[in-house]
Amino acid sequence: MDNNYCVIITTTNENNAKILADNLVVNKLAACVQMIKMNSVYEWEGKICHDDEVLMLIKTRSKLFDDCCKSIKSLHDYDVPEIIKLNIDDGNEEYLKWISTQTK
Repeated sequence: MDNNYCVIITTTNENNAKILADNLVVNKLAACVQMIKMNSVYEWEGKICHDDEVLMLIKTRSKLFDDCCKSIKSLHDYDVPEIIKLNIDDGNEEYLKWISTQTK
């Protein structure tokens, strides 16, 4: 496989996660978005923060990364959203083909 597929990771609050996920799937930028509730600890503007967040695992094709990134940034409610691309080196061929059929 030649990195045709990827998982994009971002975090946000629960309400914003639903908006982002719906937008990505409706616009065929992602085949599937999984949302996992979690607690994050980080430093922001000199303060230690503890926040309930949603980790989003966005399944898509690598060629759609830039469009996904633009969409996420336009709707995200954080000043500096986490957007990380993880290439899929291998996987269930039927599932990967499904990703292709669900995305543009």
